[in-house]
Amino acid sequence: MYNTSARRTNTSAAFPRRSALESAGARARPGPGRGADQMTAPPDIDGCTGVLLAGGRAERLGGIPKGLLAVAGEAIAARSVRLFRGLFGAALVVANDPAPYAALGVPVVADLVRGKGAPGGLHAALSAASTDWVFAAACDMPFLSREPIVALAALRAGADAVLVRTGGRLEPLHAFWSRACLPVLDRMVRSGDPSLRDLAAAVRTRVVEEAEWRTLDPAGRSLENANTPEDLLRLGLSADLPARGRGPV
Repeated sequence: MYNTSARRTNTSAAFPRRSALESAGARARPGPGRGADQMTAPPDIDGCTGVLLAGGRAERLGGIPKGLLAVAGEAIAARSVRLFRGLFGAALVVANDPAPYAALGVPVVADLVRGKGAPGGLHAALSAASTDWVFAAACDMPFLSREPIVALAALRAGADAVLVRTGGRLEPLHAFWSRACLPVLDRMVRSGDPSLRDLAAAVRTRVVEEAEWRTLDPAGRSLENANTPEDLLRLGLSADLPARGRGPV
């Protein structure tokens, strides 16, 4: 997974009221007969592309592409793309090696500025997406869920980015980023080695604090990711390739 370590970021946007977040979450709950990942209905969130950043080398996991780690027999990347198609109607993957993700049936784009980690991946995503917003997540997040994503999307008005803060740190890879961030990010990645938290400090960022976030994601499952063999055991993931019967999404 990309390294997003950085100092704690000060944000400029006002903190959303509890009623706004909870109301958005209530609207996100699937109705009767509609599963969280079902794709037959129109997209829930217009003007946005779901993006998986898949640039990490996973050295502690033997170099396996982490998007191919399996949860309940399905590759994390396939599960996430299926969710994104239902939510946004559009998805893409950022990976400098496209081969592991070619079967997903969505565009796979490479970093335009190499060696910049997650900021370079987001830069490539904002450059490639045809929408005004992207929702960026890491390829090793096995429990992305519709309801929290829709609730965050409802908080975009008047902001350039919407992020969650847990444990005193912003979570830039379960976040909405607008095209308005691109000129700032372009300057950053071409002139130095920024973090996504640096970007959040430089744009109009709306932050959802942990107490509010827990009303939607009490156990923090949406933000889980896999970095070590111990994480695979803890999260119930498999390093085996998913069964062929699942096929591309």
